[in-house]
Amino acid sequence: MNFSDILRTAYHALRGNWMRSTLTSLGVIIGIAAVIVMVSVGQGTQAELDKLVSGLGSQRLDISPGARRGPGGARGSASSFFTLTEGDVDAIRDEIPEVQYISGSLSGSTQAVFAENNWAASWRGVQPDFFVINGWTLAEGEGFQPQDYTGAGKVAVLGETVRRELFGDRSGIGETIRLGRVPFTVVGTLAPKGQGGFGQDQDDVVMVPMATGRRSLLGAMGLPPKAVMQIALTTGSADDLGYVQGQIEALLRQRHRIGPGDEDDFTVRNMSEIIATRTETTRLMSLLLGAVATISLIVGGIGIMNIMLVSVTERIREIGLRMAVGAGPSDVRRQFLAEAMLISLIGGAIGIAIGIAGALLVGQTSSLPVALNGNVIALAAGFSVATGLFFGYYPARKASLLDPIEALRQ
Repeated sequence: MNFSDILRTAYHALRGNWMRSTLTSLGVIIGIAAVIVMVSVGQGTQAELDKLVSGLGSQRLDISPGARRGPGGARGSASSFFTLTEGDVDAIRDEIPEVQYISGSLSGSTQAVFAENNWAASWRGVQPDFFVINGWTLAEGEGFQPQDYTGAGKVAVLGETVRRELFGDRSGIGETIRLGRVPFTVVGTLAPKGQGGFGQDQDDVVMVPMATGRRSLLGAMGLPPKAVMQIALTTGSADDLGYVQGQIEALLRQRHRIGPGDEDDFTVRNMSEIIATRTETTRLMSLLLGAVATISLIVGGIGIMNIMLVSVTERIREIGLRMAVGAGPSDVRRQFLAEAMLISLIGGAIGIAIGIAGALLVGQTSSLPVALNGNVIALAAGFSVATGLFFGYYPARKASLLDPIEALRQ
């Protein structure tokens, strides 16, 4: 028998029991669809997290203040939580040459008002390198000038959300707004960034020079003179991060007069370590989703094997008759293997179509990110072929080993 004869005979055999063939292929359909949907969601999540963590910067360190402990481990006063200063920023810049950019910052919330429009926004008091470190770019305007930082100029750069709420379609450059009760001149607007890694609106912010924020916006926070709430910096190379982190910790312990064995009053976070941890987490999640989908496909393959074994049992007399008229064991084996492959391929094709539709539906109706690509579909098609070949071989081999005389007696 040639290939077309085997395929035609397999088709007629399956059509004669079309209901059973359809139910058998359901396992493969569900398995293939699950592979496509779950792997697509896993890859989409990986890509989305890669994009989010890339904004953190692989060459960045963040320094946060921590409370000082008094004798016996008692916490200090509220002002002792603000342990970082502008002097620390200058010392790190001057004494650690591997640091490329560094900026201290202050932050708070305020009511932004222009004419009859007002908006509750957060504000950041920044130094010049802050924009480069955090990837902010100007959409319009000139931004802050050197004299604005040194002279506490009452100027502001608006995030896209604040600009839209206060000025609508206009840029607002040159207009005067109030932050709280203090008038500020808008000197620039920021290019939009969208949603942050924790779901916050990154564009809902007003930037002001740090000295201005300290004098005009902090109010009665009780912040010590020259204190900063956070220090962010980047290095010229990611390879320098570990060395720079050690140098910063040693320098700050010296400046803050922290004795040997005493607890640091600051925390240095290495962004590359956070990125590596999140990447490994999402990789493991993708493997888990793929494993669940593969189990679904194995269950479908077992269904194919079960039905093919039943088919062999039901068709023993037919097998004996084929062998009696000249069919060899290889012909019988190819015949049953073709039937198993046909069930698997038809189920695989339907499963691919359902999987693609399901992945697109998940992407449109939920917040889960989906990355559907040709590799996922090729993987699913390969699984479909492998399932039919693997789970169909044993029933086909069993049929080919039947004794023709014993088979005709059944």
